[in-house]
Amino acid sequence: MTRKITIYYLVAVMFIIGIAPRVEAAFMPSQAITLSSGERAADVQKIQTVLEMKLVKQRLLDLGFSPEEIQSRISEMSDQQIHSFAQKLDDLKVGQDSGLGIVIAILVIVLLVILIINLTSGKKVVVTQ
Repeated sequence: MTRKITIYYLVAVMFIIGIAPRVEAAFMPSQAITLSSGERAADVQKIQTVLEMKLVKQRLLDLGFSPEEIQSRISEMSDQQIHSFAQKLDDLKVGQDSGLGIVIAILVIVLLVILIINLTSGKKVVVTQ
């Protein structure tokens, strides 16, 4: 019985490996990002909005940065640095991920394990509350 299951498993794995597309990858030199004045202004505005938040402003003051020093550092940043920083700010939104995706993934894995156990053995798995 286990030999038959192993054969089916290996056939499925080889099928999945066989249909995966062949991909060629290589390192490419980075190119300088040129932003229009409107895009730069939008990115600077996004950074300013985050810096004006009460918690961020207080933390920067606690670290010893004055508002004038922060403004001068922002004005010294290149277009590429400003654009990269603005993109990273989108990923740092507070409370953006509530962990619901992790819970759903765990539930799907548990259900798959129960399904595999039910299909491969004659015993049933009963979940009671």
